[in-house]
Amino acid sequence: MLSLHDKTIAITGASGGIGEATGRLLARRGAAVVLAARRGERVDAIARDIREEGGRATTCVVDVTKAEDLRRLVSATVDEYGRIDVLVNNAGVAPISLLADLDTEGWSAMIDVNLRGMLNCVAAALPVFHEQGSGHLVSIVSVAGLTTPPSMAVYAATKNAVRTVHEGLRRESTDGVVRTTAISPGYVRTELADSMTDPDIRDVTRKNMDAMGISPEAVARAVAFAVEQPQDVEIGEINVRPTVQG
Repeated sequence: MLSLHDKTIAITGASGGIGEATGRLLARRGAAVVLAARRGERVDAIARDIREEGGRATTCVVDVTKAEDLRRLVSATVDEYGRIDVLVNNAGVAPISLLADLDTEGWSAMIDVNLRGMLNCVAAALPVFHEQGSGHLVSIVSVAGLTTPPSMAVYAATKNAVRTVHEGLRRESTDGVVRTTAISPGYVRTELADSMTDPDIRDVTRKNMDAMGISPEAVARAVAFAVEQPQDVEIGEINVRPTVQG
């Protein structure tokens, strides 16, 4: 196992689910982590747990739809630890619905958080990555972008847009400075269903999560695998889903 002791990693959406699991795992493996989310009290509690276990963790209250919040996260990470090696773009929402329902507010929310939030990460981190001479952007996307089930067209579109930006960034980074990794989970036991406004879709999603969902730690291990690689190795994409998921 490669060491993460020299890595400083900021994680958005770190107050629960995949973000929390990723922060805890990377800290256990030696990284210094900065946990970012809108729920400040929650990330503060997680950071305290990590420090009590001997890890290194600080926090930052962040709304990824606000570009200034991402700039503040990157600056706070550099101020605390001297650099930012990895930014994990994990924050996401899924107020999914059939297109015929015309939930334009839900569409806008997914575009703002899932896509614009990722672009805000790029805008904040890229100048620092180039100044340092290295940096790694990891985005949590979704297998929904590979299959596009009913009710998930706009959600899948935002995730596929993130994939496209990743590929563009990869192609522009031929100097080897910036690495990108897109990780696509299937059903994971998280709070994502809470952001679904349609009660029927929310109930079905929760039942599927309970019946077949994998743990957030499974996705965290995929993140760890990607960021543990040496600078000359880039893990472009990883799909992580339940064995029984169709």
